[in-house]
Amino acid sequence: MNETTALSVMMMPRDANVYGTIFGGIILSYIDQAGFVEAKRHGIHRWVTASIERVDFTKPVYVGDVVRFKTKTLKTGRSSVLIEVTVEAERFNTHDRVVVTTAKITMISVNEEGKSIPFDSPPTVGEQGLNA
Repeated sequence: MNETTALSVMMMPRDANVYGTIFGGIILSYIDQAGFVEAKRHGIHRWVTASIERVDFTKPVYVGDVVRFKTKTLKTGRSSVLIEVTVEAERFNTHDRVVVTTAKITMISVNEEGKSIPFDSPPTVGEQGLNA
């Protein structure tokens, strides 16, 4: 599958440590959300994160950077989807784009009881969200 931009977020002061760089946990949270966005392209279900492989940050992210979370499905199973998330920061003052990290995340489609289900089964989440 092709790479798509799942999320695009401007980093704010609340996301930063005392040095002005963004906490890694903030980026990890967005990686998780981007994985969900990609997974739901495979089926409208409750998707849960099974695992995130090792994440190494190679460049910092600063307050004011626009960070893009680009996703691509690498592999599908019966109820699981392996997704690659590439994190790219566009620098506030120069507009240069740098890759910050990449991650592989496995998402599982589940029913209301939390049991895995085939992701190609009929939708388990209705138009009103998780209450359907």
